[in-house]
Amino acid sequence: MSKVAVVYWSGTGNTEAMANAVAEGAKENGAEVSVLTSAEFDSSQVDNYDAIAFGCPAMGAEELEDSEFLPMFEDCEPKLKDKKIALFGSYGWGDGEWMRTWEESCTSDGAVLATESVICNDAPDDDAITSCKALGTSLV
Repeated sequence: MSKVAVVYWSGTGNTEAMANAVAEGAKENGAEVSVLTSAEFDSSQVDNYDAIAFGCPAMGAEELEDSEFLPMFEDCEPKLKDKKIALFGSYGWGDGEWMRTWEESCTSDGAVLATESVICNDAPDDDAITSCKALGTSLV
């Protein structure tokens, strides 16, 4: 059985809803799934999972949340080489630049992006939830 972690930070609940849909997609395909906030996860746990989905909304000038999520993610980055990961998050402005920058960083780290990242404007609609479930499926 594949072990998948869904690790996220959410200020408004939008990215949390996406995280739950990612987890649902992975569970529906037989994975053992742990849903964790960024405060509950660190680099010591990376090797415990076959795949990890990271979720964070765009903040400020299209950046990752920098007080809790970014320090956790930067701590994990050295362990992401050859790790299957997926990225997701919501935004309220801009054009998704934060996600493109994040994907480039992960690729540079040697991580294996399981599928196309999922972003949505504000609260996830039905299409975004379906895409998040597919994201979870891609990790199994």
